[in-house]
Amino acid sequence: MPAFGKFTLLAVLLTAACGAPPPAPPAAAPPAAATADWSPAPVVPRPSQPPPSLVVDAPLPEQLAMGLVVLRYRAENLRIVPVYGPAALDVSPRIGHIHVTVDDAAWHWADGSGEPLIIQSLPAGPHKVWIGLADPTHKILDQKTLTFVVPVHSGHH
Repeated sequence: MPAFGKFTLLAVLLTAACGAPPPAPPAAAPPAAATADWSPAPVVPRPSQPPPSLVVDAPLPEQLAMGLVVLRYRAENLRIVPVYGPAALDVSPRIGHIHVTVDDAAWHWADGSGEPLIIQSLPAGPHKVWIGLADPTHKILDQKTLTFVVPVHSGHH
């Protein structure tokens, strides 16, 4: 085939390929997690926020048997961060931290890490841990109290 003929054939094929409308993309199925109980990503301000709540798991039994109290918790409708003060009340989505009291002590500590609480060296016997979900000004928004028994154990953890 002469060079001109190959060029003409190539031009016709390119014209046909470029002139045709692109095929419609297949309909994408919604992500598996896009269900009614899946909340929007907490990265943009929301005009209305449901009230915050605190969820706390029971101590892990294997560690408790060694005298180590490990409490996993999470906040719903609030992000746990180490940011404090009245100006932080205007942050959206809402932020806060937790307060913790062990065995009705007259004092507590605040934690803004969001990591599990680890309490060690409690004597064998019954104990109580109070956890309060607080806003940046330390106002308690929700709270949970866990009771458990540290068994008699030998050795270190």
